Amino acid sequence: MLGYRFTQYLAHKDLSDTTFDQLFNVFNELLIITGGDVSEALSWLTNIDKQYNITDGQYGMGDFIEDLKNKGFISDKTPDGSFEITAKTEQNIRKNALEEIFGKLKKSGKGEHKTNFTGLGEEPGTDRRNYEFGDLLHQISMTDSLRNAQINHGLGDFMLTEDDLEVVESEYKTQTSTVLMIDISHSMILYGEDRITPAKKVAMALAELITKKYKKDTLDIIVFGNDAWQIQIKDLPYLQVGPYHTNTIAGLELAMDLLRRRKNKNKQIFMITDGKPTCMKQGIKYYKNSFGLDPKIMNKTLNLGAQCRRLNIPITTFMIASDPYLQEFVKEFTTVNNGNAYYSSLQGLGNLVFEDYKRNRKKRY
Repeated sequence: MLGYRFTQYLAHKDLSDTTFDQLFNVFNELLIITGGDVSEALSWLTNIDKQYNITDGQYGMGDFIEDLKNKGFISDKTPDGSFEITAKTEQNIRKNALEEIFGKLKKSGKGEHKTNFTGLGEEPGTDRRNYEFGDLLHQISMTDSLRNAQINHGLGDFMLTEDDLEVVESEYKTQTSTVLMIDISHSMILYGEDRITPAKKVAMALAELITKKYKKDTLDIIVFGNDAWQIQIKDLPYLQVGPYHTNTIAGLELAMDLLRRRKNKNKQIFMITDGKPTCMKQGIKYYKNSFGLDPKIMNKTLNLGAQCRRLNIPITTFMIASDPYLQEFVKEFTTVNNGNAYYSSLQGLGNLVFEDYKRNRKKRY
């Protein structure tokens, strides 16, 4: 009798991965969650190994730690002898974040950040035109020009004239300066939901993309809680949420100050947050109100959004929350700034950030 026989599913291990590779993949994830604390990540990994039996009699956790040291992923050369991750590990975490997030996006164009301007640009394009006085020699397409000469004059009496010459039209390539603002207020880990880890992954992936593919672009990263301050790309794995309110105003002011120093004409701000502004600084004191939308804080925030609009700095807000009154605030803020807003789940955050970054690079503001 023909048919199907259903049996219990037995998951099989990927034979292409060694035990070290399997442990290392989990270890990288734990490093992001623990803010770069190697000892805590190894402690969690040991508990995971006990539950899922990743190691065996041939290779144990002690061997894994020794391999991490020998391969240059961790170091114990600290004054107190504790472990810390190295620059090699930081780059590897950013690379993994890029592959995890960017690899899920649909295939599209090359994303070369083109403009609508042609002429004596920086990169060769695909368009051809007749030679004009003043064109440079390196712009001449020799293959097309020789073909024209053969067509126009024949092979027997070959000659190359000015009328046969074709020039490769060049294109201008522009640069984009981006400031990424990350909310590190206490609400990013409230209600049992870890929102800071996906935000860190997105930041690391975006940093890796820009430093590897769009080297002429600039990326500045800001974190904001009660205050706002700039961090370096290498600091991203260590980023942690603090007992802070949400001072969006301080973040926007710092972002505007950073972009003011950039020479690029194309500037933008990406803001990842999960809540409303609840804090602002008045002199040396903080004005705070976590209950509802405070008009005093809201008006100041909206004024900064309008100021960014006058400076041609669009703000794209990625709201990791679904509260209706928060969405209304973001909608009003976006209208004032003439920017964009997305209401994203944690799973879709990376896709939205990358798609918007690529789309904005193709615009000329």
